Parts: sequence; C-alpha cells; structure tokens
Amino acid sequence: MSSSSQLPQGRSPKRTRFIVLLIIVVIIVLVGWGLIQRALDTREIKQETEDGAIPRVALVYPQPGPKVRQVDLPANLAAWYEAPIYAQVSGYVKMWYKDYGARVKRGDLLAEISTPSLDAQFAAAKAHYDVVMARYRLALITTRRWTALRGTQAVSRQEVDVQAANAAAQKAELEAAFHDVERFQALENFKKIVAPFDGIVTSRLVNVGDYVNPAGGNLSARGSIAELFSVADVHRIRVFVSVPQDFASVISPKITADLSVPQYPGRKFKAEFLATARAFNSATRTVTTELSLNNDEDMLWPNSYATAHIMAPGDPSILIIPTNALLFRAQGMQIAKVINNHIHLQNVQVGVNFGLTSQILSGLSVHDQIVANPTADMLEGDAVHVVPATRGYNEQPKLPQLQDKPLSNDSPGDLRRAGAMAPEEEEPIESNHPSPSAGNDGSNDQSKPVQGRGH
Repeated sequence: MSSSSQLPQGRSPKRTRFIVLLIIVVIIVLVGWGLIQRALDTREIKQETEDGAIPRVALVYPQPGPKVRQVDLPANLAAWYEAPIYAQVSGYVKMWYKDYGARVKRGDLLAEISTPSLDAQFAAAKAHYDVVMARYRLALITTRRWTALRGTQAVSRQEVDVQAANAAAQKAELEAAFHDVERFQALENFKKIVAPFDGIVTSRLVNVGDYVNPAGGNLSARGSIAELFSVADVHRIRVFVSVPQDFASVISPKITADLSVPQYPGRKFKAEFLATARAFNSATRTVTTELSLNNDEDMLWPNSYATAHIMAPGDPSILIIPTNALLFRAQGMQIAKVINNHIHLQNVQVGVNFGLTSQILSGLSVHDQIVANPTADMLEGDAVHVVPATRGYNEQPKLPQLQDKPLSNDSPGDLRRAGAMAPEEEEPIESNHPSPSAGNDGSNDQSKPVQGRGH
C-alpha cells in the first residue's frame, strides 16, 4: 500500500521539470523569433528610409522644333485712311447733310457754316481791292504823262522819278489787296465742309446752330477742340500688332496671319504683311507690325479688336525641351540629365522661348534623358530614381528618324544636321540604368520612358 502511493509522487517532479523546460524553450524560441523579426523589420525600414530619401524623377526627351511657328497676339484694326474734319472758319452751323454711316464721295457736301462776319470782311476786301486798283491805274497814267515831259523844261527829272516810284508802290499795294481777297475767298470756301476722299462717315459731332471756330473746333458739343466729322476709307483695313522681341526675328514679307474677331466667331480673315517699325518699344519690348487685308464685304470696322494668329516658318533642326526643365543657376542656364541613376548638370544655350517649350542651341543631344521638373536643391551627382511618366503629361512621344550616331548639338549647325537625321529604335530597358542600351540591330527605342528600380 505504501509503495503504490509513492509512485505518483516520484513521477511528479520529472513531469514538472519537463513542462518547465518546455516553457523555457518556447520562451527562448519566441524571444529569438521576435529579435530576428525585429532585426528584419529594422533593416527593411532602414532600406525603405534610405530608398525614400532618394528623389523620384520623371524624364522628358528633346524633340525637334516646330516646322511652323504660330503665336496668337492682340491686334487693332484701323481704316486704310481716316481723317477728322475740323472747322476753319468761325460761325454757326447752317445745315449738315451726312449722318453716321453715310457713304460719301470725294467732294460731297457734309455741312454748311453761316459766317456773316466773314462775308462782310470778304466784301470789304473786294471793295478795298477796287479802290487800290483805281489808284494804281491813276498812278500809271500820271507816270506816263510825266515821263513824256522828261526832256522838256516843264518838269524836272526828280518829279518824273517820284511819279514812277508812286506807280510801283501802288502796284505793290494792289498785289497785297489781291492776296487779301484770295485769303478771304479761301475762307469762304471753308464754309462748306466736304469729304476729303471716298469713304463712310464714322462720326458727326455737330448740329444745326452749333457755334464752331478754327481754334476750338465744335465748342458746343465738346467744350474744347473737337472734329465736326470723321470720314474713313475702309475698302482695305490696316492691322496693327505688337510683336514680342523673341518672335520679331521671323517678321518678314513671308509671314501671314489669320484674324478672328468676336462678332464673327469661327470665321477667319487672311491678312498679309505690310510693314514693320524695325524698332522696339522700350517699355513693352515689342515692335509694331502692320498687316493689311481687303474689306470688300465691309464686314470689318475700324478701331475694333481682333486676335492675330501669326504663322511663320520654323526650324525643326533645332531641339526643344519643356521650359520647366530648365534650371537658372549662377553658372548660367542648365538642364538636369540622368546618367546611371545620377544627376549630371549640363550648361545649355537657350534660343527662342515658345512659352511652354524653349529652343536649345547647344549642350544637348537628341538621346539625353532630362528631368522633367528639376528642383532648386538638385546638385551634381545626386542619386535619383526614375519613375514612369505621368499619363497625358510627360509621356515620351515618338522621335523622328535619326542616324545611328546622334550628334551633340554643340552649335546651331550641328543641331540643324541632327534634326535632319533619322531616329533609332531602342530595346525595352529592364535594368536599373535609365541610359539607352543598344539592341542587336544597333538601334535604340525611346518610345517609352525608362523605369528605374529602387536600391
């Protein structure tokens, strides 16, 4: 009985030790697993942190310049000829005969001015002329008579000379009186306001009874100098455009422009080059360029606003890149090229700025991979990761055909030669390097942006 009761007591310590050892082993395993997992997590976080510190960049590629340059600029329309007509005599408007929009021929009567004072002065001038004419005739007769008696003892030579001088003075006075009559006759002609050329009446700032004078125009209507009428010849229209300085180099007789005006949406009017000022406005840095077009249908009116869509030949041989890919540094204008997942800052010479894009005259090759939007803190040798292009934003378009060996555009002549070469087809790139790799056929494909992997 005693031996059977001691048997369970003898096994209990062994089982207890086994359970304790099992628990210790489990604890050690769990702790070891936790430490290992923590180390792995720490390493992964470190790698992700280091990888996240490397900036992601999207790439853009140089493209050929446009074959045709186009710019939309505001334009002002003006009549072929336009003349404001002022009063040349003082008086009251007797009657006007042409209103706004009336078509007139050269010499057509526009208005009449009543000038009683001028009429009286004109009559007095003619009467004075008649008096001077009578005196001159008398002086001539007297001179002839005294001259006939010169050789006799009846008159002296001095008296003969006096009569001849008197006749000359009367002749001069007669000429003065004649010119005075002519002056008043010209002023009398200004009583009738006539059209200077064929056209239309664009303004009438006068009414019957208004007082006008040559010093102040129509004083009743404006209180100061004001024209009575304005007449415009609109068989042709002049178009004045202020062209920016960076676009002025292409201004020549070859350029044309399509005009659009608000009152005729969707309709284009073809204008041709007429003249340019050949000097820039110091305030706006623009040059006034004049175009012209026929207005046979009288659809365009003077002093209206238009938009000029100017087109000029471009230069496809000069490469262009987005303007936001340029960096302005103390060293000059630069671009950020990606070579083996590292930044290389390259100095470039910028040509014409088209707005969203700019010409690059030197320092750029057709196969260079450029950071689309470089940051101001980007430095030489910085590591970067290339990410896929944003759809519809900076996707790589298909390049034109270039020769096998691209030329670096160190000069405008090199650029022109490079633009005329054919594109290379490039194999898809699987490595981490964004630089193009040659395929078996010696061609490169840049139809897709290069994707890099994180380290």
